[in-house]
Amino acid sequence: MTQSLKGKTAIVTGSNSGIGLGVAHELARAGADVVLNSFTDREEDHKLAEDLGKEHGVTARYVKADLSKPDEARNLVTSVGVCDILVNNAGIQHVAPIQDFPTEKWDAIIAIMLSAAFHTTAEALPLMRKAGWGRVVNIASAHGLTASPYKVAYISAKHGLVGMTKTVALETAKEPITANAICPGYVKTPLVESQIPDTAKEYNMTEEEAIEKVILDRQPSKEFATVEQLGGTAVFLCSDAAAQITGTTISVDGGWTAL
Repeated sequence: MTQSLKGKTAIVTGSNSGIGLGVAHELARAGADVVLNSFTDREEDHKLAEDLGKEHGVTARYVKADLSKPDEARNLVTSVGVCDILVNNAGIQHVAPIQDFPTEKWDAIIAIMLSAAFHTTAEALPLMRKAGWGRVVNIASAHGLTASPYKVAYISAKHGLVGMTKTVALETAKEPITANAICPGYVKTPLVESQIPDTAKEYNMTEEEAIEKVILDRQPSKEFATVEQLGGTAVFLCSDAAAQITGTTISVDGGWTAL
């Protein structure tokens, strides 16, 4: 059984920071060529891909695509022309009671986190079939398996992404293609780290107390997952050892969904 991904090309959406970038690094470390993506088109985006490629000795490039637009989501895949591994990761968040939830925020979250995954997958599967091998890895969430108040669009999108994962797995079950979802709990990303001081101030706690009692309240391990752990899980799902793992979810949540 091998975890070498040499010769494979991975497209990772929403990957110029956070979880997506961490997953891209681990796929590249395993030998895959990678395509980074976000909605910006800055010099630093392209430099990020260049540096990642040099670090791991693979080919890496950045492709701009606004995933809220179906044509751009599809063109992300078709413009690359090859897609052995597709990681649907891009996401945004908005928090509000359902009666106050702005329609435009609902539309944007569903478009970027659910509809975009449909469009990229629809374009990637023919390329995987042509290559005779493929892996779809959807970054869902503990909130794809359970719920919390005030996050109606995010939770609806992540539940939908889990359902779509199962459907893709069934449609490809007799082929050398798998589809699975990784369901993280709270992950230590720059965005989460930046929220810790404000959370501590809001609750009049130390930062350590705010992490344990507020941010990680539902995560029994009381430890953040890391982007490296999520990337390692993605690499495993792409490996020969995971060839018969399809249509399922893997929770990386410190026990959250065991409650």
